[in-house]
Amino acid sequence: MQNADHYFTIEKPSMAEFKDRGSKFLGYAFPTTTPENFKQHLQDLKKEHAKAVHHCFAYRLGLTNNIFRVSDDGEPAGTAGRPILGQIDSSGVTNTSIIVVRYFGGTLLGVPGLINAYKSAASMALQLTPFVQKTIECYYEVSFDYTQMGDVMNVVKQYGCSVSEQSMQLFCNLRIGIPKARLEEVLYKFKDLHTVGVKPCA
Repeated sequence: MQNADHYFTIEKPSMAEFKDRGSKFLGYAFPTTTPENFKQHLQDLKKEHAKAVHHCFAYRLGLTNNIFRVSDDGEPAGTAGRPILGQIDSSGVTNTSIIVVRYFGGTLLGVPGLINAYKSAASMALQLTPFVQKTIECYYEVSFDYTQMGDVMNVVKQYGCSVSEQSMQLFCNLRIGIPKARLEEVLYKFKDLHTVGVKPCA
């Protein structure tokens, strides 16, 4: 579902409930951009569901798909975190986390039952939130004299760049995201403005 210029993620948080033999599995899906961002979601749910026996999770972050983490949180190894991650991956989304909260119902479900329950809760949560296509951006710092503000902002608007930080004084600095597909054109335009400085963000 991913090509060189775009990626897919979920638009907003969602929650779904799956039940099996008295146990309740609450699946929470969140748009997530950093591990810190995820930890906050997990802390909030642990407070909200303090009496739950397990808070299992998986997340997939970034565009190279190598930032991920899974946790079975005390369930038998491989029965919770991996099945949750499998649902994220088969949906083709990134920058997404899912936490499944389990309330034990008194009956052991066994390994196949647990895998099915965690997988189902994750899958249902993903089905309840719209997927959105986002542009892959390359981040650059642009510095220029205040008199060139109009020219610089014209380029930013014309090529659909995003501005994440700005400081406007006599000398101006912008941190912008340039759509990957338009990178060469945008850098060429800025070079054309001569006294505009452009460098990749560290």
